[in-house]
Amino acid sequence: MILISKLLIPKKYNGMAIYPFIFIKNKKLASNSILINHERIHLKQQLELVWIFFFTWYIIEFLFHLIRFRNWNKAYRNISFEKEAYQNEENLYYLEDRKFWSFLKYFS
Repeated sequence: MILISKLLIPKKYNGMAIYPFIFIKNKKLASNSILINHERIHLKQQLELVWIFFFTWYIIEFLFHLIRFRNWNKAYRNISFEKEAYQNEENLYYLEDRKFWSFLKYFS
């Protein structure tokens, strides 16, 4: 389900997934298949890690990379969940063939 919320989405981002919802900044973005696929990848990750563990891991990994790089954007882009989503967002069939816990391949 896709919901529109300008309040929930941080300024520099267009969408956010919180299982079972995808929040987007505006109605036009609902037709952006790449953005929606990116967020659907996050929904799958959240399902695999039972939601709370996903967000715990996400925050810990972000903080680790923030200390490592001292750069917000670089830290965000190096989170394994984000790496998987960004590298596969254009493959609209990715989720059909994706293996369980595939985000681990992107962990570094």
